[in-house]
Amino acid sequence: MSLPAVHLIDGSLYVFRAWHSMPDEFQDVDGHPVNAVHGFTRFLCELLERVKPEHLAVAFDASLTTSFRNAIYPAYKANRELPPPDLERQFVLCREVTQALGIPMLIDHTYEADDLIGSALWTFRGHGFRSVIVSADKDFGQLLGEHDEQWDYARNLRWGPAGVHEKLGVHPHQVADYLALCGDAVDNIPGVPGVGAKTASALLAHFGNLDALLERVDEVPFLRLRGAASCAVKLREHAEAARLYRRLTRIALDAPVPTDVDALRRVRGEADVMDALCERLRFGPLTRTRLKALLS
Repeated sequence: MSLPAVHLIDGSLYVFRAWHSMPDEFQDVDGHPVNAVHGFTRFLCELLERVKPEHLAVAFDASLTTSFRNAIYPAYKANRELPPPDLERQFVLCREVTQALGIPMLIDHTYEADDLIGSALWTFRGHGFRSVIVSADKDFGQLLGEHDEQWDYARNLRWGPAGVHEKLGVHPHQVADYLALCGDAVDNIPGVPGVGAKTASALLAHFGNLDALLERVDEVPFLRLRGAASCAVKLREHAEAARLYRRLTRIALDAPVPTDVDALRRVRGEADVMDALCERLRFGPLTRTRLKALLS
């Protein structure tokens, strides 16, 4: 018997993708650009039409400078520029479209979208659900249990726990340790100097996890690894930093998300709210027809 599915969508990723891929010719009634909103709305329509999910949520980031990770490591994501005002406006509108479609939304100023998705997945697993994480972000690999999968929607690629090992060379439970060791440039996490992706996966294949590696670091020089002796020196020097980085790379499972299954059930959207949004955003007839059909 197949388990019921909850689709957990990395909303911010698809807003950014629409912002970069849609031409800037779309404007709302006030002349402001709404290319990201048009692209994101088309993505949501297509997903709802294809999957017809009963349980789902779209998670948005609202914590670029205020997450708990910034508190413990101020340099976290400091390499990222804040969204320009035009995009910030469009994020708000994308959230309005999401709500008008009756899709539950997850957003928090302390926890990132990854944490909200992870916590929802963990909660729903306890209710007997499998999760489909709609995102291309490699960090989500750490969440995948036996029945879960990740779906890179744009490329239409899906993978489960075995796919994580194929992509990164580590198992899901090792992903946070792996990223702590080799770093994650996207989030401004430096990792241990001299430890690249291949070395990180080889170390974790041998020791199992970061704690065991750091406890048994004296064994590292004897491994058949290129530069094993200097690697051991770096691991000793940066042991505390590696433990800190893991606090950043590990997705939180205790973010404030609804614990009731019905809270992530899609509800019927309000046609008058959607009509007003369509007018404001100057959606074309095709998009209006799709939205109307999804509300019926």
